[in-house]
Amino acid sequence: MATEIRVPTLGESVTEATIGKWFKKVGDAIAVDEPLVELETDKVTVEVPAAAAGTLGEITAKEGETVAVGALLGSISAGGAAAPATKPQAVSQASSPDAAQTTKQAAAETAKIAGDAGAVEPRSMPPAPAAAKLIAENNLSVDQLSGSGKRGQVLKGDVLDAISKGAPSQPAETPKAAPAPAPIAVRAPSSGDDASREERVRMTKLRQTIARRLKEAQSTAAMLTTFNEVDMSAVMALRTKYKDVFEKKHGVKLGFMGFFTKAVTHALKEIPAVNAEIDGTDIIYKNFAHVGVAVGTEKGLVVPVVRDADQMSIAEIEKEIGRLGIAARDGKLSVADMQGGTFTISNGGVYGSLMSTPILNAPQSGILGMHKIQDRPVVVGGQVVIRPMMYLALSYDHRIVDGKEAVTFLVRVKESLEDPERLVLDL
Repeated sequence: MATEIRVPTLGESVTEATIGKWFKKVGDAIAVDEPLVELETDKVTVEVPAAAAGTLGEITAKEGETVAVGALLGSISAGGAAAPATKPQAVSQASSPDAAQTTKQAAAETAKIAGDAGAVEPRSMPPAPAAAKLIAENNLSVDQLSGSGKRGQVLKGDVLDAISKGAPSQPAETPKAAPAPAPIAVRAPSSGDDASREERVRMTKLRQTIARRLKEAQSTAAMLTTFNEVDMSAVMALRTKYKDVFEKKHGVKLGFMGFFTKAVTHALKEIPAVNAEIDGTDIIYKNFAHVGVAVGTEKGLVVPVVRDADQMSIAEIEKEIGRLGIAARDGKLSVADMQGGTFTISNGGVYGSLMSTPILNAPQSGILGMHKIQDRPVVVGGQVVIRPMMYLALSYDHRIVDGKEAVTFLVRVKESLEDPERLVLDL
C-alpha cells in the first residue's frame, strides 16, 4: 500500500510553495521521518519528512514547480520496492537513462518541426494560477511557452525562464497577435568571451521575496535615516565582569543583542510612532514590542522575531535570540518565528560594516542598524581619550515618524547603552 506525500500546512497566509530539491530518487530506500523534499515559501524553507518507511515510488511534482498546500508530491511504497509506474514512458525513464534522453531529444525535434511549420502544440491543461498571473503581468502569450508540468501545463518557473531568456511580449492594446516582435532584452548581451564564463541561476523563492519586499519598502515608505554614535565602554565592562557567571546561571552567553533589544524596547515606549504602521488612512500603534533580529543565512536574509521582548529580561532575550539564530542557520525556522514583528534590529557590525542605511522591513516604521565597534578618539570632560565607539543608524518612515521623534528615539537608545544600569532600573 502506498503512502502519499503531500504539501503540509505552511502557516498563516502561506498558500503555495516551490519544490526546491528532492533528497531522494525513485526507488531509493526511505526511513520514517527522513527528509524527502525541500519546499521554499516566500518566508521560510521547509523539509517534508517521510510519514512511513519504504521506498520512493513516485515523484509527481518536479523541482522548480509551484504547488499548493495539500498538493500531492509523490508516494512511498511499502515492502522495500518501488511502486510500478503507471506510464510506459515513466518506466523507460526510470530503467534506462539513455532511453529517456533519446525520448527527450525526439520530443524536442518534434516540437522544433511543429514550430517551423507554424503549428501550435495542443494543451490539455491551462496554465497554473501563479503562471497565468505572470503571463498577464508580462503581456505574454501562453502559446509561446513550453510547459513542464503534467500534460504540458505551464508552471510559474516556465514563465520566469521565458522572461529571463527574453520572451516576446504581446501588445496589450491589440486584440489580435501582431507579427512576432523582437525579443525583450532583460539585460545587455555579454561578449562571447564573457558569456562562456557566466552562470545563470534561478533565484530561490525566498530571494525573490526578499528582492520584492525591499523594493516595495523603498517605493512605498518615505524612508529617511538618522545617525548617532554610542560609547560602548560601559556595556563592554559589564559583559567582562559578569559574562562567566551569566553563562553559568542562564546557559547562554551574554552578548550585545540583549542590551540593544532592551534599549530599543525602552525607547519604543517613549516614542510609540516608531513602533507603528500605516493601514490605509489609519495609523496602528502597537502596545507591545515584537523585535525582529536580522540573521544572514546561506539562502539569504531572514528576520525571526523575539515576541514580547519588552516583557523579557536580558537573559530571556539572549536565550530566544540564540534559539532563533540556530534555527535560522539550520533552516528550521517556522512561519510563526517570522511573523508579527513591529521593529527590526540589523547588525552589520558582525561583518565589519562601519556605517550603513538599513532598509525598512515593511510595514514596520523603524529599523535600527548596529555597526562595528572601533576605538576612536573622543572628547570626554575636555580631554581627548580613546573609547570603543559604534555608529548607530535609524531608518524610519517619515510618513509616521517626525524627525524630532526619530532623533529622540536614537538618543534614548544611546543613553541606555552608555548607562546600562538604566535598563535594569527601567529608567
